Formats: sequence, C-alpha cells, structure tokens
Amino acid sequence: MAPIAIGVATSPGPDVDGKFLGTLRTENEQLQETSITMTNNKTFFAPQLFIPNGVLDISFYFKAFGAVEIKPWRNDDGSVHVAELSINGTIFHLHEERPSKGQLEPNKIKGVTTLIGLFVDDVDTVMNKALQAGATLLSPAQDYDYGYRQGNIQDPFGHQWMIEMKI
Repeated sequence: MAPIAIGVATSPGPDVDGKFLGTLRTENEQLQETSITMTNNKTFFAPQLFIPNGVLDISFYFKAFGAVEIKPWRNDDGSVHVAELSINGTIFHLHEERPSKGQLEPNKIKGVTTLIGLFVDDVDTVMNKALQAGATLLSPAQDYDYGYRQGNIQDPFGHQWMIEMKI
C-alpha cells in the first residue's frame, strides 16, 4: 500500500528542534499504531463527530486528512451508524446523530460546540487537500504572534477544524 501523502503530527509535542513530529505513515502502519494506542491502557482522547442519518460517503476524511477506517458499523441500508477512523494512530468516530440523546450534527443546529485542532507539519498543504476534498474555507492560514500558523475549515458535515502548526 502506498504511503498516505500528508504529514499529520504523530506526537502531541514538539521534538528537540521545537517542530512537531510527523512522518508519512502507510495504512498498515496507521492501523498498527491505532492498535497499540487502544491496547496500552493509557488515557487518550477519541472524539465522536455526529453526522446526519443516512450518510453513505465519508471519503472526505480519507481524502482530506489521510484517515483510515478501522471498523465500520453500518445500518441495514448501508449507511454509517458508526465509523471508527484513525489519522496516524489518533482515533475518532463518526456517529449518526441521536436526537433523543441531544447528540445532533452541526448543520442541523447551525453551529458547533467544538473546534477540532489538528496539528500537522504543513498547514497549507493539508488545508489545500481538505478544500479539494470538499471542505469550506472559514479562515485562510496565517501566522500569529503567539507562535502558531493556523487556518480554519468546515468539513462537509459541518464540523469545524483548525489546521495548525507551531512556527
């Protein structure tokens, strides 16, 4: 399998040069990292992003961020009930909304309650890939005086992502 062509940070902190670590990972390497993350009994953050009922196509996450699908749970009609995904070993879930539990997808409520920060090696490259995959630009990437380069996009399901790196 060919390497995934984005450099998503695989470490939550900077290396000795102050830059965020991140290397290209093949799909198999990502699956192995995810397996290690889930079996090492350490606490980790795994957000669940709510999507509309009836969604068949979640390829945005593969194209934009190089995510791989770890495990899908599909409804009888083939739509996504839950999809467990990984970006370079970092796990998150797409879950069909559950209005009875107050878990709604962002487009329905015309807003978000969470901004997802994704640290990468090259903000502009990742933002361009996301835009080509169907994201909407909310704010272009720019350098800030507090030492970060950041830009915001919205994915096709209404979730807002801050693509960022330490400069």
